[in-house]
Amino acid sequence: MIVSNDNRLPPLNGLVLIGGRSLRMGSPKEKMRWHGKEQVYYLADMLGNYCDEVYISCRAEQLDEIAGDEDIAPAYAWLSDRYTDIGPMGGILTAFEFRPDRAWLVVACDLPLIDSEALAYLIQHRDPQRIATAFKNPQDSLPEPLFAIWESSSLPILQQMQAQHKLSPRRALIQHQALSIEAPHVNTLVNVNTPAEADSVKAMINNND
Repeated sequence: MIVSNDNRLPPLNGLVLIGGRSLRMGSPKEKMRWHGKEQVYYLADMLGNYCDEVYISCRAEQLDEIAGDEDIAPAYAWLSDRYTDIGPMGGILTAFEFRPDRAWLVVACDLPLIDSEALAYLIQHRDPQRIATAFKNPQDSLPEPLFAIWESSSLPILQQMQAQHKLSPRRALIQHQALSIEAPHVNTLVNVNTPAEADSVKAMINNND
């Protein structure tokens, strides 16, 4: 099901985060093929059904490798982090400073079980009066900042936190009372950081096919 971005709300852009170094995995998580194509492009294509514009957030040094991928990479829009070594907050800040008039639907590349149903559900429950709308992680009931809609009102908050070296996006969601909602499926927020976790998720996907 395709859900259009409501014209009465601030415009919604999509952001795929691939800037992590995948040290525990041992290979780039954004290149894993969970659904027939590299995860970075799978997520970007899916976000394209719901967002006005979609960008892929990466480290500056990743752009050199991306430039060599002449078959696919030019079809996508890329944002190089303006902030180095501060984790996903750097990617989110870079996106907001690039287009501060937009809300951003942020998705991390290590969430292989995100699907169109979850995206549509998040958008349908969006509250633009809050700084963000996020799913609750079923493991600890805390909001998941890396599959969430961040409103433009969150930019000064994130900028202040970065200036104070407080680099946890989740902390921003908790302290500023973002809307937290239950995910449509218990496995929606399963993330993959190690080969063992990857094997477990592959088994989940194969069992559902």
